[in-house]
Amino acid sequence: MFQPQVEVRSFPAEPIGPLVSNSEGTYIMGGGPSGSIYLWEVASGKLLARWHAHYRSVTCFTLSKDESLLISGSEDGSVRVWSLMMMFEDVAKASAGVLYRYSFSEHALRVTDVVTGHGLCNSIIISSSEDRTCKIWSLSEGLLLRNITFPSIIDAIVMDPGEHVFYAGGRDGKIYIAALNAECNCNSIYGMFIIGALYDHSKAITSLAFSTDGVTLVSGTEDGIVRVWDTKTKHVTCVLKHAKGPINNVLIVRQPLLRNPISVNKKHLNLSLPPPLSKYVDSTDGEVKTNTIVLLQSPCHDPEETRFCSSYVMERQIKELQKQNTSGAAEMEMERLRLECKRKTQLVQQWKKLYQDLQSVCVNELMDGTEVSDS
Repeated sequence: MFQPQVEVRSFPAEPIGPLVSNSEGTYIMGGGPSGSIYLWEVASGKLLARWHAHYRSVTCFTLSKDESLLISGSEDGSVRVWSLMMMFEDVAKASAGVLYRYSFSEHALRVTDVVTGHGLCNSIIISSSEDRTCKIWSLSEGLLLRNITFPSIIDAIVMDPGEHVFYAGGRDGKIYIAALNAECNCNSIYGMFIIGALYDHSKAITSLAFSTDGVTLVSGTEDGIVRVWDTKTKHVTCVLKHAKGPINNVLIVRQPLLRNPISVNKKHLNLSLPPPLSKYVDSTDGEVKTNTIVLLQSPCHDPEETRFCSSYVMERQIKELQKQNTSGAAEMEMERLRLECKRKTQLVQQWKKLYQDLQSVCVNELMDGTEVSDS
């Protein structure tokens, strides 16, 4: 029987609690008990940024749907919104009074979970806390939109894809259904804005995940059981048991669609593992390059897939291939030059269009002024 093995060990400056990565898996962000947030590049292991985010331990993370904002929750009860672009802009950081975009401090106790909607800059943020409340925030205005009090402490929350309701997993074993847009319902047995609950005599709910089909909800509990729910019928359709301990997290992953699925042997591919994550920001190597470029496609991937990493990683790979006297270095160099040429050609076209638009505006204004003078 195959036994999983640890391939890469990392020893950061402090224990890391919550972790989140971008959709491409090229960057990892982690939060520590000191309140600091770390940002690593996976392929190189470099610690690109570190900043003090909260007064106490970072407890939860989420990324906005466009992955430009990081939302963090803390043991000190605060929820903060960070612009990841600002973390690499020294001028913006120096001129800004604070690094965060918003700081919400209405929770009285530890923040247990945060989620964000699909509206990008106009989306909402939902946070849960040990103070038995879930709060809904406006990301565009930075205001509290709704405060919902629950019968139990909420440790996990998830929104349905249509953003009509959200599901809140309580320590009493119930999954509460709370309305996002409905009016106040004073007749609810659970409380205002809580329109129902899913219940299967389980222990405390520790994690939740919602499928993109808009129906399937997956819950993990303290007793090591994963339940799959049909939210339309409110019945459990599948039960998975893990008797060794509580479920810390659940994730629904869509199976990749490969045109030519083949079995891949890692030994034959000679894949190189990423290096361990750095402990400190390295300031001795000069300026860290973080330009995004496209890598050559691996034969085991779908040709339509795109892989990204920083120019620093690509340059390191080219040097390694040059040492091995292989043609791969020349191929990667040609790919880099081709992409650079394409990028510059696009810039030329953009500048050309802007010049034509400016010329058109000037000519129109000149003609309009001539007509007024003649009249």
